[in-house]
Amino acid sequence: MTRIGVWLVGARGSVATTAVLGALAVRAGAAERTGCVTERPEFADAGLPGLGDLVFGGHDLSDTHLSKSAEPLARSGVIPPHLPEAFAEELDAVDRRVRRGVEPRPEGFARCHVDRLEQDLRAFAEREAVERVVVVDLSSTEPAPERVPELDEPELLEAALDAGTARIPASSVYAYAALRAGCSFVEFTPNAGPRPPALAALARELGLPWAGSDGKTGETLVKSVLAPMFAARALRVRSWSSMNLLGGGDGATLADPASNDNKTASKARGLEHLLGHPVDGPLHIDYVPDLGDAKTAWDHVSFEGFLGTRMSLQFTWSGYDSALAAPLVLDLARLAAHAHRTGRSGPVPELGFFFKDPAGSDVHGLVAQWEALTAWCAGPAEGAGRG
Repeated sequence: MTRIGVWLVGARGSVATTAVLGALAVRAGAAERTGCVTERPEFADAGLPGLGDLVFGGHDLSDTHLSKSAEPLARSGVIPPHLPEAFAEELDAVDRRVRRGVEPRPEGFARCHVDRLEQDLRAFAEREAVERVVVVDLSSTEPAPERVPELDEPELLEAALDAGTARIPASSVYAYAALRAGCSFVEFTPNAGPRPPALAALARELGLPWAGSDGKTGETLVKSVLAPMFAARALRVRSWSSMNLLGGGDGATLADPASNDNKTASKARGLEHLLGHPVDGPLHIDYVPDLGDAKTAWDHVSFEGFLGTRMSLQFTWSGYDSALAAPLVLDLARLAAHAHRTGRSGPVPELGFFFKDPAGSDVHGLVAQWEALTAWCAGPAEGAGRG
């Protein structure tokens, strides 16, 4: 069986912990595969690596071990309470593969920072004897990056790193190291990652695929279904107002206005495209510590029908972000490995199904995205069996 390395940036966070523990439980027959898109029959002939073929490692700034990270998730109901203890040894084995990440550096990153991350990835691939490695960014949301020359051209980025003055976000440092190490990359957050022109050009030059950005797990998922409905029925949406409440680490990060602005911009980006016209309405994300890993979104849609009749729709979405995101992380790891094996490079638009702000595509409707994804994976391909 082909072994695929899955390197998680933010490896000890809630989403990563849930994904790793979920993969361990599923492969042991202790959990169902509910929520795993790639377990649907449409993907049976794609030759995707199985869940049992995934080997996890990662970077993090936290010293809290995975087994400890799982405990609050179990207490809050995100994962079954018996799982952390049942898979404690396996979690510890994964935790021993976690290495220290890099912190944001306003003064700029140097070549040595990238080299260390790249060496961690290469050592992991060699030690675990994996065929290839997929790096998935699950780190905290960053402020939107400033436009700096080193993000525009690979040569400028190289020169800035050599000088120790590369003013790029940490997510792009991880992406750069991943590409240099020959890894595909998934930007699951709204962070810049490989999006800046210098990184996107490097991915094309090296023949490496990447996907992003910002996993579509809750309210935006619902929007991507409802908005095309209004457009198809020629109903004019006059305003679409959204209120999001969340706790946990993501909520705490988004309490920072700069990070909040980056996230809300990502969430709002597709709505105008889906409706075919600009639409009024505020979009708020507020931190409520009491909610823990839970999140609640309330939306109010005001629309106009025949003869100008005013009407409205309201919906509430409540869920656990980690439980919604974790299976998608596993899906994307398998699909990114598939893209790499089949020779794709640059952004993979077919993976836009999973993202709020899909790279390489201006398609935001869920049905159209699903059709593109399944068409890409419909044909038989060589590769590993299922886990």
